[in-house]
Amino acid sequence: MMNTNETLGARIARLRKEKKMTQDEVAEKLNVSPQAVSKWENDQSCPDILLLPAIADLLGVTTDLLLRGGEPEPEIRLLPPEERKSFDKMVLRIYVDSADGDKVRVNLPMPLIKVAIEVGAKIPGIENKEILQNIDLNQIVALVEQGLIGKLVEVQSSGGDNVEIVVE
Repeated sequence: MMNTNETLGARIARLRKEKKMTQDEVAEKLNVSPQAVSKWENDQSCPDILLLPAIADLLGVTTDLLLRGGEPEPEIRLLPPEERKSFDKMVLRIYVDSADGDKVRVNLPMPLIKVAIEVGAKIPGIENKEILQNIDLNQIVALVEQGLIGKLVEVQSSGGDNVEIVVE
């Protein structure tokens, strides 16, 4: 739960701790000194504005939530029929960040996903990732056809791999 009354420094500290990261780890990933992170968290200074997107990404929030606090917007929405975008214009986005630093980004049109499923084709970037083996693309297509959009799947493995599946 985010608190709009907490300072930016307190928010950074809380989010860092929720991610079970040390100040040293944050500093290393952002290419700043651990003292800089400490000063941010103690409200003695603020991060450079150019670092805010990287800090937000590292802490798993948007820059808006990092700066303002408050409740996050719902990540999944069921749109009424009159607000739905055509299925043919929707995109399935898969983001995989492995614990060993590999990043995979797959952006595929939903009609291509549907055809690939129907003919039994393998989808590049998906079939060779163990963490994605239990993802049911048939179910995702069915949900999207019913008007569900947003972040449909978020998985964090015990080995440190992160996967997000988003439909836009």
